Amino acid sequence: MGLGTSHLLIILVIVLVVFGAGKLPSVMRDLGQGVKSFKDAMSGDKDPPVDDTTKPEEKIAAASQTIEGQVKRDPT
Repeated sequence: MGLGTSHLLIILVIVLVVFGAGKLPSVMRDLGQGVKSFKDAMSGDKDPPVDDTTKPEEKIAAASQTIEGQVKRDPT
């Protein structure tokens, strides 16, 4: 009792109706990235990606700004 071809076609039609043909590639891409990150987390081989796009000059400028008379310090 597995998924046959007719079952898969019915599921595909339902997915197309729910998401629409225009959003289907982005939904599948997001699903693939989620599965990949889940596999990476389960294997423990990779560190999570670091999304640090802040330049050091911006960090210094942000750390030197004052808020209500107190100096905001960067913890790093």
